[in-house]
Amino acid sequence: MSWAPQALYAILDYDLVQARRLSVLDVADAWLDAGVRLIQLRAKRLESGPMLALADQLVSRASRSGATIIINDRADVAVLAGAAGVHLGQGDLSPADARQIVGPDRLVGLSTHAADQVKAGCEAPVSYIAIGPVFPTSSKDDPDPVVGLEGVRRAVSIAGVSGLPVVAIGGITLEQAAAVREAGAASLAVISDLLIGSPGARAAAWLAALA
Repeated sequence: MSWAPQALYAILDYDLVQARRLSVLDVADAWLDAGVRLIQLRAKRLESGPMLALADQLVSRASRSGATIIINDRADVAVLAGAAGVHLGQGDLSPADARQIVGPDRLVGLSTHAADQVKAGCEAPVSYIAIGPVFPTSSKDDPDPVVGLEGVRRAVSIAGVSGLPVVAIGGITLEQAAAVREAGAASLAVISDLLIGSPGARAAAWLAALA
């Protein structure tokens, strides 16, 4: 499906939020109150039952403000929770298999880390392509090589032929936001930087910078 993402794509990483001794739902509420309208729930180590319960609560909260919720990895949880879609990594379900689960109307995003993966992704039934890590990141235990701003430009050039928006992700800070947008990214996926200080105030600062 054709989709134009919000400029800020907030990644709600369960493990990272827990490590900061914060409540996942409190952070989500703060982001939503600040005006965030696109959130991905990433809970790599959470078992299916608790993850579905969390996704249900997040979707319910987001529906009040018209926000979009995407579930990382788990197409089944996305459908059961009534989320807007699923985001896939290179080692997850193929986009075609995920599309069979979520149907034609939900979003399917795909992470890529090199030009050949972007090209392959553009031939798959996806709604957007994510490229990264743009900068060094600590949010993954074994991150892929940094692609830099040139990698973003290359992905935008490739995906543009198919009309797919590109989401830039990986180590992006508020100070780097303008440069990443100038490289052509339609949306910036942010993880750690959104948890600096007050999550609500930080989200508001991001939204102001990307307005």
